[in-house]
Amino acid sequence: MTGFDLAELLAERGAERYELHSRYLNHQLPRMLHTIGFDKAYERAEGAYFWDREGRDYLDMLAGFGVMGLGRHHPVVRQALHDVLDAQLPDLTRFDCQPLPGLLAERLLGHAPHLDRVFFGNSGTEAVETALKFARYATGRPRVLYCTHAFHGLTTGSLSVNGETGFRDGFAPLLPDTAIEMGDLAALERELRRGDVAAFVVEPVQGKGVHPTPPGFLRAAQEALHRHKALLIADEVQTGLGRTGDFFAYQHEDGVEPDLVCVAKALSGGYVPVGATLGKDWIFKKVYSSMDRVLVHSASFGANAQAMAAGLAVLAVMADEKLVANARHTGELLRSRLAGLIDRYELLHDVRGRGLMIGIEFGRPTSLGLRSRWTMLQAARKGLFAQMVVVPLLQRHRILTQVSGDHLEVIKLIPPLIIGEREVDRFMAAFTAVMDDAHNGGGLMWHFGRTLARQALSVR
Repeated sequence: MTGFDLAELLAERGAERYELHSRYLNHQLPRMLHTIGFDKAYERAEGAYFWDREGRDYLDMLAGFGVMGLGRHHPVVRQALHDVLDAQLPDLTRFDCQPLPGLLAERLLGHAPHLDRVFFGNSGTEAVETALKFARYATGRPRVLYCTHAFHGLTTGSLSVNGETGFRDGFAPLLPDTAIEMGDLAALERELRRGDVAAFVVEPVQGKGVHPTPPGFLRAAQEALHRHKALLIADEVQTGLGRTGDFFAYQHEDGVEPDLVCVAKALSGGYVPVGATLGKDWIFKKVYSSMDRVLVHSASFGANAQAMAAGLAVLAVMADEKLVANARHTGELLRSRLAGLIDRYELLHDVRGRGLMIGIEFGRPTSLGLRSRWTMLQAARKGLFAQMVVVPLLQRHRILTQVSGDHLEVIKLIPPLIIGEREVDRFMAAFTAVMDDAHNGGGLMWHFGRTLARQALSVR
């Protein structure tokens, strides 16, 4: 036994969490959290809730950006990890074939029966990188198309198909890929006619702003791509594993069968990072075309036993607890109740999404008093009103949410798939109270807005 005691270390140094982060990690994160009042000290988490050191509960409507699909510390996943550690498997020898990766691949492919093989990595961005590499090699073409405002990851390859300039600035040169507007089939066809397109990568529901693909778009895009010998890549890193009320979000549209599908996040159970790229047999056989190429694409920690055990446990829980159906039912309940508020609040412009992936969009009000305040915020920085809503949801009502992207007046809700009517009621009561405050001239809320506006103007 060593002298290392994790509980003792946390008891001694846990209170230094923000200071340690400021000194040794990304120093802007604690600064940002302090500024908006998100600098909480959470001590415990279970299911869809956190607790602070005073024992107050917080409802999690963010799920770790979608990682915590089962909520936190699900007992089945915890037990699976205990079991796999106790088994002392000869993991990652790299010169054998362990059973767990094959078993997890088999069960994942059961949800996408038109696909045949799986590559396991460690994250969503790795899953996208794998799809980009495989598409380029399988087609022999260099260029990948993507959508404006897309988010596919932050490593160099996935960043090349990232539609947000704020993430790309300063990291050029990137790969020679091309953006089109989501839903613009004419632009897609125009690019395909150039003959150098390997694939089109798309989120069935864009995470930034929560925009589902237009009806019929994926099917039409797939047909155009296949006419031109190019591939359809579905990025299901956030939308997959039940998030939208189907196991995969592309399944909302009949006849769509992507050539490659990327998953990650919720497959981990919130414990061990894992990413997976599902694909057609011929693509994998082209990449791994000989024994000389057996390691042409690999990952040091890919398909490790802990990650595979977590993934198998997640799929078992999803089936046992009927979480895909729950996401569909609870998501529709939440979305419909929010949509019912649009006529009541002039600052509330749209509610959209699928399943438990919902976007709440705010927009320019009509009344003079609210319009002047809105204009003040917009002049400083677009997106400040949404931040004004997110902060009191946490500070006053202990509900964690997020603004759905830079310069967007959209709040995104991606709670754990286990939530039910109780959590919907709690969120609706809090959201209604915040909107009442905003529309009735609530002094504290608009004062905070002025503070945010001053800070935004000071950093220009």
